[in-house]
Amino acid sequence: MVTAAQHSGLGPDGTRVFPEGFLWGSATASYQIEGAAAEDGRTPSIWDTYARTPGRVRNGDTGDIATDHYHRWREDVALMAELGLGAYRFSLAWPRIQPTGRGPAAQRGLDFYRRLVDELLDRGIQPVATLYHWDLPQELEDAGGWPERATAERLAEYAALAADALGDRVTTWTTLNEPWCSAFLGYGSGVHAPGRTDPVAALRAGHHLNLGHGLAVQALRDRLPATAQVSVTLNFHHVRPLTGSDADAEAVRRIDALANRFFTGPMLTGAYPEDLIKDTAALTDWSFVRDGDLGRIHQPLDFLGVNYYSPTLVSAAGGSGVHTSDGHGNSDHSPWPGADTVAFHQPPGDTTAMGWAVDPAGLYELLRRLSADFPDTPLVITENGAAFDDYADPSGNVDDPARIAYVRGHLAAVHQAITDGADVRGYFLWSLLDNFEWAHGYSKRFGAVYVDYPTGTRIPKASARWYAEVARSGVLPGV
Repeated sequence: MVTAAQHSGLGPDGTRVFPEGFLWGSATASYQIEGAAAEDGRTPSIWDTYARTPGRVRNGDTGDIATDHYHRWREDVALMAELGLGAYRFSLAWPRIQPTGRGPAAQRGLDFYRRLVDELLDRGIQPVATLYHWDLPQELEDAGGWPERATAERLAEYAALAADALGDRVTTWTTLNEPWCSAFLGYGSGVHAPGRTDPVAALRAGHHLNLGHGLAVQALRDRLPATAQVSVTLNFHHVRPLTGSDADAEAVRRIDALANRFFTGPMLTGAYPEDLIKDTAALTDWSFVRDGDLGRIHQPLDFLGVNYYSPTLVSAAGGSGVHTSDGHGNSDHSPWPGADTVAFHQPPGDTTAMGWAVDPAGLYELLRRLSADFPDTPLVITENGAAFDDYADPSGNVDDPARIAYVRGHLAAVHQAITDGADVRGYFLWSLLDNFEWAHGYSKRFGAVYVDYPTGTRIPKASARWYAEVARSGVLPGV
């Protein structure tokens, strides 16, 4: 369980000491690692369908096998123990647990997670379960998907099944991972599953994801012990203006409303931002928000999950928006409804293999903002990491100094935020394993552990050994 952080400090040699009780972990997602796409009753998710559609995913890659975690889970948990992880954040595959998205649970699917959780607990690793990391059962998409209210209701039913099966041993739960991506990349730009390109459907999907979150929190609270912790994970966009002009400040406001306050507003304050509704008034009257919805969405949370990789740089576009530099993949359709006058720019500095700028200061600034905006809500970094062009040398070693530098810089930013008053209680490195990186297929490697895809062999990278020492000691060495 995530506990209150106590004291942090600086050592005489420039080391940074993290608070006692700070949680160190790593994270994965079901479709990216599990494979076994048709085993034990699992049915297709929207990502199975999307990946099997020609032209959607680089090299025609799919998650049919992924890293074969479904069969190699015991080996992977042993790796976690070897690396000294205190926690493991993983997602449950909805179509593995509830193949049609309705009705009773498939016990064979639940048994896989029971075995995984038991092994984690036996190794002293805290399981942190995410209900939804993008793999909606295809049958629910066929019925309309997230733009339809019924999907939110189905999420709550699925949450109840998961809690009934695992709530006696999993004490930390997350409802949704990055609902902005699910709504606006999945239904707006089409670069994520299900690949639809309708701005109104994207806005409807965003609301119903919010509603599904609230209903799922209620379902979890009804079934879990009072000591269990419930959260949501958002991929915050730390938005900066290209210049100091009023027009660029307006661009920041507009993107912040869509990317961040669309979710924190109803989830944490019980209301959608008025400027967001005004910005999108030409597209929708928001009649999909029904009486009582905001109360259902606004549920108490034990902490807020923060995903951060890189900042977002915007300017006024003078009437012709450019969205292909927003870091989310190229499309003829924008994931930013109502923001056609905003242009996106590549931030300066070094980049990762994803083309994302390396900017730890953005994480510090984001944590300080969230701490100020929501002072009573603890924060956990639920994803942070980087893809680089890793390879195994002839001796079988994988040296990745750029990843070590990236993580060190961002951990220093987290430490500084804690020192300056932010209540940050944990850090999960993305990702434990190289894996299926969505529309990029297997071309991008985020893992601390290298995976040789033809054989499935796991090789801890130099960054894994480095991170293991930080996690064991709670001390970030000086540069």
